[in-house]
Amino acid sequence: MKFSTKQLLLAVLFVAATLQINAQKERSEIEDKYKWDVTDLYESDEVWSQKLDAMAENMKQITSFKGKIGASASDLLSYLTYSDDLMKEGYQLYIYASLKSDWDLRDQENMGRVKQIREVFINYSQMASFVSPEMAAISEEDIQKFLKEEPKLEIYRMSLEDITRMKVHTLSALEEAIMAKTGMITGTANSAFSVFSNAEMPWDNVTLSDGTETELNRTVFSVQRASANRDDRQKVTQVYWDNYMKFEGTYGEMLNGNVKVDIFRAKSRNYESALEASLKPNNIPVEVYHSLIKNVNANLPTFHRYLEIKKRMLGVDTLMYSDLYAPTVKGVELKYSYEEAQDLILTSLKPLGKEYTSVVKEAFDNRWIDVYPNTGKRSGAYSNGGAYDVHPYILMNYTDQYNEVSTLTHELGHTMHSYYSNKTQPFATANYATFVAEVASTFNEVLLNDMMQKKLKDDDLRLSLLMSMLDGFKGTLFRQTQFAEFELAIHEQAEKGMPLTGQSLTQLYGDITRKYYGHEEGVCKVEDNIAIEWAAIPHFYMNFYVYQYSTSFVASQALAAKVLTGEKGAKERYMQFISAGGSDFPIEILKKAGVDMTQSEPFEKTIEAMNGIMDEIEAILDKK
Repeated sequence: MKFSTKQLLLAVLFVAATLQINAQKERSEIEDKYKWDVTDLYESDEVWSQKLDAMAENMKQITSFKGKIGASASDLLSYLTYSDDLMKEGYQLYIYASLKSDWDLRDQENMGRVKQIREVFINYSQMASFVSPEMAAISEEDIQKFLKEEPKLEIYRMSLEDITRMKVHTLSALEEAIMAKTGMITGTANSAFSVFSNAEMPWDNVTLSDGTETELNRTVFSVQRASANRDDRQKVTQVYWDNYMKFEGTYGEMLNGNVKVDIFRAKSRNYESALEASLKPNNIPVEVYHSLIKNVNANLPTFHRYLEIKKRMLGVDTLMYSDLYAPTVKGVELKYSYEEAQDLILTSLKPLGKEYTSVVKEAFDNRWIDVYPNTGKRSGAYSNGGAYDVHPYILMNYTDQYNEVSTLTHELGHTMHSYYSNKTQPFATANYATFVAEVASTFNEVLLNDMMQKKLKDDDLRLSLLMSMLDGFKGTLFRQTQFAEFELAIHEQAEKGMPLTGQSLTQLYGDITRKYYGHEEGVCKVEDNIAIEWAAIPHFYMNFYVYQYSTSFVASQALAAKVLTGEKGAKERYMQFISAGGSDFPIEILKKAGVDMTQSEPFEKTIEAMNGIMDEIEAILDKK
């Protein structure tokens, strides 16, 4: 996942659903070449503290702009330049603190730095509460006049011209000041979830079929749910989710608190719903969200076909939810060391040219990536590209499994998107919208899978790869849309005044999951305690983020197909896409790249591609 940094409080970490799999080491046991070099950001904690103090002092200058922002073109430019310089330094300070915190969430000193800079920006947002009302007060006529008078304002044209559209959601100076102060408390639910789920939640023990007794934490669960032994799969699934059930009420209160924050912000800014509040700033119609859910529900038979293939390959009478991560080709497991993964990725990315692959190699060689899991490290994977003058950073918890090779190239897609946007765009338009954030990442996955499909000739190896590709459709298109449907439902319930409790959330999530997996039709039996799965999903604290995995997946399938078939200009348009940053609204940027997400064609092509993969799998199975 890409780490977006355009929000005033520097956003939150978008953590991928991938979990740690290897046995964990202490960080000191891992070679430096596999760990981040944060000195590219700041030489030491002492330098970081000095820069933070200097920035906090510089922030006081914001008051000198009060009453002047819209007075003239030069005054407007002066404020915007000051703000950009401040944000640029602020993002870099935040990234340094958050990276150090993420490599060991138990370290209170590192976590303290994150809280420290958040507090600095909360204070700044209170001092700067007059800015939004003053910007909104600039007339459309004055904006056009200022743009003509001052050529240096051109880089701000899009945001300035967008002021009129967003005026209705801009509050008075006093109201903006109050909204800014809420920043001291609105992140509490997310922070509590992160600390409890990553560092403090107790785990039950489980005894496996070979007599081994182990603590069933995320690491062990992610290994054993993919075990070839069905009894072990079912046992760990039962014990793991039963353990979550013990904290159903606690997780329910945390998620309820987060949803209330979303609704409070939406109502306070005169949006019709929390969904509109999330989408409108990027000029994305709410119909795009609803259409995704509608289209996916209409194509659940395609998803059920995938599940029937899974059932056939596993040779089971009844497919269980606990079977979904089981190896489908016995005796075959695609595994690659980290060094082998680098070679595979570099080869797969060759269609994008030497310049592109040379930057990827630089990421490998110069410690842009924190590779392996260690005790206390944040789970999952992400790319943080907010340090405009430095380079992006990638968090991994790499294992030797093929899905981790795919995760690595996914995060590199984010990194390259950030790298080229930062390199090409001025700071004002470098940050891209979350709607397009997952396009470059899933694009890389398509290139990797295409190369591997051509590379592997053995039927069993091909089956393993093709099923891995199908798992990508399941995990990114259908599963993320399932999440999106749940997220929309809980917000709509809360907006109607219905209480959200752990019990009600479990009931709702269970109903949606059973629908998606064809429980009633006998396609896949969803065990009762799977309904608590919502409690383990960090994305539900990210304010309507997950649907963009699905829309981006659809867009990337179309764009990658154009590049791989050698369509004239496709590679050049793609490179322009990852260099565009936020220079236009996301739907328009995608149109220029060759994909119109307001139409159904990209979705239809994606379903067609999925059925094509299943045709090939069934042909191999019939031959065998």
